[in-house]
Amino acid sequence: MSIWEFIVALLLGLVEGLTEFAPVSSTGHMIIVDDILLKSAELLKSQEIANTFKVVIQLGSVMAAVIVFWSRILGLFGIRTKNAPVPEEGHSRLRLTHVIIGLIPAIILGFALEDFIDTYLFSVETVLVGLVGGAILMAAADWKARSASSAKERTSLDDISIKQALLIGLFQCIALWPGFSRSGSTISGGVLLGMKYRAAADFTFIMAVPIMFGASAVSLYKKMDLLTVDIIPFFVVGFISAFIFAWLSIRFFLALISRIKLLPFAIYRVALAAVILVIYINIK
Repeated sequence: MSIWEFIVALLLGLVEGLTEFAPVSSTGHMIIVDDILLKSAELLKSQEIANTFKVVIQLGSVMAAVIVFWSRILGLFGIRTKNAPVPEEGHSRLRLTHVIIGLIPAIILGFALEDFIDTYLFSVETVLVGLVGGAILMAAADWKARSASSAKERTSLDDISIKQALLIGLFQCIALWPGFSRSGSTISGGVLLGMKYRAAADFTFIMAVPIMFGASAVSLYKKMDLLTVDIIPFFVVGFISAFIFAWLSIRFFLALISRIKLLPFAIYRVALAAVILVIYINIK
């Protein structure tokens, strides 16, 4: 494994880890860093292998989310740990039912539209639409939350209803359009439905674990024959890099979201779309 291959794998893992759970679109960042700048498909001599690599490093991000929400995830199965959060008196508790209900819409629609999405929606143009559309959704959620009477009246994670879980699941379907961002869509949906920012983010990340792991595992299983001995070091470096930076990103974002809300991320998304558009125009 050459120094340059190590750097490329490290950088792509960094981009995946930092952007997968932030509401800024990991797809948009991958277009700039990989498709336009690093070009891992040329380095690995196969677009299919490059796509498989992105699946593998996504699993690194999933593992980071599992570590951060370990107590919550075990609690969904009735297993209490020493550090498990205790709901306030009179409050219920997040249950596995909420997560399953939240996942159903995206799973059904994702399977139904898989071929259409792969054929027609993975392009720079559609990602630009998703980035700007997601920014508008996030700004609308922020505006509604700021105009509400009191933040204290907003729903906590342990008070989420089945109806809210289902509706957040429907918002997650928007993220099937590349560039919208799963976390951006679902956090915005949660805030629009009356949840606290931190609660919406927690529920979003917990839901992301099974849906990302399932999608990545299936895709990786289909491409297992591509994992030859000579490219495994490249994949390992990317996986570890994604895991470390996703762990840092989740910790940082959860500490930040209640203070700065969603508007700064919406502005960043519009700026990112502008950068992608300028680069794309210049290279065509």
